[in-house]
Amino acid sequence: MARAAIFAAGCLTSVAAQAQKLPAGFVYLRDIDPTIIQDIRYAGSNNFVGRPLKGYEAAECVVKREVGRLLRSVQEELAPQNLSLKMFDCYRPARAVADMVAWSRDGRETPAQKRYNPSFRKADLFRLGYIAERSGHSTGAALDLTLVDLKVDNSAAFDSTKDYADCTANVNLRAPEGSVDMGTGYDCSDVKAHTAAKSIAPAQRRWREKLVQAMARRGFVNYSKEWWHFSLPGAGGQAYDFPISSRK
Repeated sequence: MARAAIFAAGCLTSVAAQAQKLPAGFVYLRDIDPTIIQDIRYAGSNNFVGRPLKGYEAAECVVKREVGRLLRSVQEELAPQNLSLKMFDCYRPARAVADMVAWSRDGRETPAQKRYNPSFRKADLFRLGYIAERSGHSTGAALDLTLVDLKVDNSAAFDSTKDYADCTANVNLRAPEGSVDMGTGYDCSDVKAHTAAKSIAPAQRRWREKLVQAMARRGFVNYSKEWWHFSLPGAGGQAYDFPISSRK
């Protein structure tokens, strides 16, 4: 019995230690709702920088607890429609934001990077409002996400060796994202990615409206230049710089 008690106490201590990896008020979204799909793009190479950003040690969505609970509520609304949220980015360490800034000023333009900003020089992305030197993501209250239609085949995977069309091209030509067609790819720095863009098809506009409305019912506000970006007013606060590490 004594050994069992010691073992149980050790397990509880281990669980508590894991829980304490995050600052107070932050949670792993998987612990709130494991059904929400995650494709944390800055933890890999499938992003506009072409490599993992600093601070992304694991492909995990970390958010403020209140934000996680509201996302679970959105997911519960979508589930009967055979739809799911898909997270592209959640909490973003301040060091990752600084990494983006350094990237924008390195003076290099590669074909892979141009897939994400086909009409602009990357040095102009801050001036045009596509990248910010201080990001709401670093507070844990901003999110990048999309919708997934669970009734269709979403198995197509990104191939880093393939020469995809830019993010404004037809969905069959640009890099696959395993989600509904929103008219552009994620992180597309282009007027076509503006939420109310007139240059997209009616079906694409309906998907955007469905996402915006579902999020708005829980208090989330969309950023007009990015159909994928949402924030929860009042849930932010200070910016953090702790790295995103594995849950276990």
